[in-house]
Amino acid sequence: MQICQLQVLRTDASGMPLEWLGYQDAAKLYHLDMVAYSCGSPLYTLRGGVNAKSGRQSLIVVHSIIATNHQHKRSLGFTQNYTPPLNNPALFRRDDHLCLYCGFQFRHSDLSRDHVKPLSQGGRDLWSNVVSACKRCNNHKAGRTPEQAGMQLLAIPFTPTHAEYVYLQGRRVLSDQMEFLKAHFPRQSPLHQRFS
Repeated sequence: MQICQLQVLRTDASGMPLEWLGYQDAAKLYHLDMVAYSCGSPLYTLRGGVNAKSGRQSLIVVHSIIATNHQHKRSLGFTQNYTPPLNNPALFRRDDHLCLYCGFQFRHSDLSRDHVKPLSQGGRDLWSNVVSACKRCNNHKAGRTPEQAGMQLLAIPFTPTHAEYVYLQGRRVLSDQMEFLKAHFPRQSPLHQRFS
């Protein structure tokens, strides 16, 4: 793994998780003095040029979690009624890359989005109506409900909160970032079981 692939978790000043940043964007926030505080482990030590007058080299230490003072453009919408955008990578990660019909784990390319109540029967493309399914199970179920197809759904689909969605968007979540995010998950979150 290349060290530059590690992501920085950005929060607002109150500690609400907002998004993942690359090290360049995080360094820019440090340089612009927009970081209120940082926590977690140091990820990068970036060295710049040498000041001609003082002879000192500029240095930025980028931590795994940084809090910024300014408002994120979308953070006003992070209310209790917030629904994150539905996409297959986050859906497959929510379901731990399992087919929720046969229970086997699959690669991303071998999974598909299944509508528990099919669109042809009035179902909607919502987090609470979609699950990860292997292509074989999805084809077998076709335009039927699980009951009509004689299939059992192994877990109830749920809509992730914003903090859960931030986790689902992360590529390689470090342990200190995971602990920070877990503290923002609802107590009844199915994701807690995954990390027990």
